[in-house]
Amino acid sequence: MSSDPSPDRPGPPLWLLAELTYRCPLHCVFCYNPVDYARHEDELGTADWLRVLREARALGAVQCGFSGGEPLLRDDLEELVAEARRLGYYTNLLTSGVGLTRERAAALKAAGLDHVQLSFQDSTREMNDFLSHTRTFDLKQRVAGLLKEQGWPMVMNVVIHRLNIDHIDRIIAMAADCGAEYLELANTQYYSWAMLNRDQLLPTRAQLVEAERVTDDWRRRLDGRMRIFFVAPDYHEGTVKRCVNGWGSTMLTVAPDGAMLPCHTARMLPGLQFPNVRETSVEQGWYASDGFQRYRGTGWMKEPCRSCEHKERDLGGCRCQAWMLTQDAEAADPACTRSPHHGAVRSAVDAAESRIQFTERAMPRERPLIYRDRANSLRWADAPLQPARADGSAAD
Repeated sequence: MSSDPSPDRPGPPLWLLAELTYRCPLHCVFCYNPVDYARHEDELGTADWLRVLREARALGAVQCGFSGGEPLLRDDLEELVAEARRLGYYTNLLTSGVGLTRERAAALKAAGLDHVQLSFQDSTREMNDFLSHTRTFDLKQRVAGLLKEQGWPMVMNVVIHRLNIDHIDRIIAMAADCGAEYLELANTQYYSWAMLNRDQLLPTRAQLVEAERVTDDWRRRLDGRMRIFFVAPDYHEGTVKRCVNGWGSTMLTVAPDGAMLPCHTARMLPGLQFPNVRETSVEQGWYASDGFQRYRGTGWMKEPCRSCEHKERDLGGCRCQAWMLTQDAEAADPACTRSPHHGAVRSAVDAAESRIQFTERAMPRERPLIYRDRANSLRWADAPLQPARADGSAAD
């Protein structure tokens, strides 16, 4: 079957995100893995992953990201990287660094791995380890050295939120000291675990303005020696972005249990049947399944998106965000000021502003952070994906 696009046929997936496992030694409060990940622990074996790599490449995929969880927990990672290289993919590893020894780094280099994205949580041992609920800061520093030793272009990723946004200056300095070629300052997107912890993580407008000012200052000082990407947050912008460049248009995620998804959080949406690579081919799942067809293009839209002049640019924004904030996956993304549900976003931002005003007085009662772990996954699996109250129950 030809993979050439036509008016009635989408193009092929260009980027394969291979989520090899949901297992992870970190317990980050903003993790993008699904809150109910403990229900999806039956991982694909090596043979299935090799077949996925071959079928996706045959369709036209050119980039393969190995992620998780922590992909280094898979003993077959080197074999999968080697096959991806043989097939002609550009490969990258998204990792916390836990498990990357000098010997394993050399083996991955020999297998043909093209580059590594290393995550940090903050610029100090105390905050890095607090946010991940692990003692990993010193390990990450050593791993950064291993990446340079192997000659990989180093991409450092730091998820930004209210608990670390005031440390932007030190975070950029740390990345420069580590020799990173690229630094991604990714403002938290409020899905999955970040949604549960949104009340503690959402920054104020003033914090964002200052963070962008500091970032721009560092760009001038570095004069191109390190590229810094500042990913703007949805909630404060008033405009929406294409979800993974358009639902079922560019990105194919394969979850650890074999589910094929248009994005890594799509399984939360009700009424959609997503194919599984154990039961169908990558080609059949991409082109013919309801899960990939439902929100492709603009035909599914209703007002105000249907008549909006920006609909071809933003494709209605994020379906998962629409579902979480309106319980209607076809609603306009509430991050957009034109959405009739934009008040849900405004109220969250306003609440973040008022919480900062309590710094000189008694703080309002807030619940503890909910860390990503198996016990919490089972506890929250059936709860509405909304921020929790101080007593630990889901908000209305």
